[in-house]
Amino acid sequence: MRIYADSASDLPKSFYEQEDVTLIPLRVHLKGKEYDDIIGVDMDEVYQAIRDGESLKTSQASPERFLKEFNALGQSGEEGIYIAFSSELSGTYNTAVMMAQQAKENYPDLKLTIIDTKCASLGYGLIVKEAARMKNEGKSYDEVTERARFNALHMEHLFTVDDLDYLAKGGRLSKASAFIGGLLSIKPVLDVEDGKLVPIEKYRGRKKVFKRLIELMKERGDSLSQQVIAISHSDDLVAAEEMKALIEENFHPKAVEIHLIGSVIAAHTGTGTISVFFLNQLPEK
Repeated sequence: MRIYADSASDLPKSFYEQEDVTLIPLRVHLKGKEYDDIIGVDMDEVYQAIRDGESLKTSQASPERFLKEFNALGQSGEEGIYIAFSSELSGTYNTAVMMAQQAKENYPDLKLTIIDTKCASLGYGLIVKEAARMKNEGKSYDEVTERARFNALHMEHLFTVDDLDYLAKGGRLSKASAFIGGLLSIKPVLDVEDGKLVPIEKYRGRKKVFKRLIELMKERGDSLSQQVIAISHSDDLVAAEEMKALIEENFHPKAVEIHLIGSVIAAHTGTGTISVFFLNQLPEK
């Protein structure tokens, strides 16, 4: 069984190497050049460019890359699962579907499931990690696929950004919402609904935002002490560690993982983003 995931999962390069998950990189355009997310770009350079006010553009994963991978899968006779970034935020999922159809013309018996997670960043990444764990434990294709779909349906995303203008300019958020960011320390709280970014509340200052994030986790989370909770950040490790301490104090989870937001998502959020991911329902054992 082969598992594929794209770089919008914000998992580090080492994860893909250690867990034998095939990485499909999205692309970022920086200073006139195009780079593969995670594997081909210097994140210090990316975040410096954002701080300098440079406009970063992003593009979906290469159709040719998908076709190459799916043809190789068909030739091998193995089963495959591509766990994809939200179709509401990128055209990558739809491209994968088209390339899978083309690969099936060459290999009619190709067994490939493509899952639109409607998730992003480490919300998506947690789904990929669980799928890899189950694969490595010898779970069946159907079991891994079913769990990935379940986790995608029940994954919560809560996050705050310093300035909503980045999301508005990139078309990931309605422009009408952009006014609440970047003014007088006003910080929005957002979540993901059916794969789309939605601002839900606003607060003045980080402490109040973090307090509200904890409250929302209490309201939405299921048995958080039994979960691995993830935090992603856009070049603000101090804030991420602060959020981690609050989560551990309030919920005592199995673990709290912190990872840097990759270039493709950072291009649309700017610096100072803190995101928290967890399940609102645990799967039955």
